[in-house]
Amino acid sequence: MTLIYKICPKDMWDEAVAAGRFDGAPVDLADGFIHFSTGEQAVETAAKHFAGQDGLVLVALESDALGAALKWEPSRGGALFPHLYAPLDPAKALWVKPLPVNASGVHTFPELGA
Repeated sequence: MTLIYKICPKDMWDEAVAAGRFDGAPVDLADGFIHFSTGEQAVETAAKHFAGQDGLVLVALESDALGAALKWEPSRGGALFPHLYAPLDPAKALWVKPLPVNASGVHTFPELGA
């Protein structure tokens, strides 16, 4: 089982849960796919794209549950990142946890696992 993670604003995730569908954040919509990170990539993703942002959640999903629409493609530094070319059913989330910012402006990650 490979866990992958989505970082997004809590209010955006709550709206997706209410709608039963997550089409992605603005960057996802612009790129044509929903960006995810592996556990090893998530901390760097938060630092690079969400520096100092509060009110975020970390959503964990099992990659195999997303089917053929999930593609592993080269991105930052040539590393393979999971990209979903379909809307996400929020019910597929294994868990959703807050991703707070500490006094130094760095996100405090929960233990990455099921």
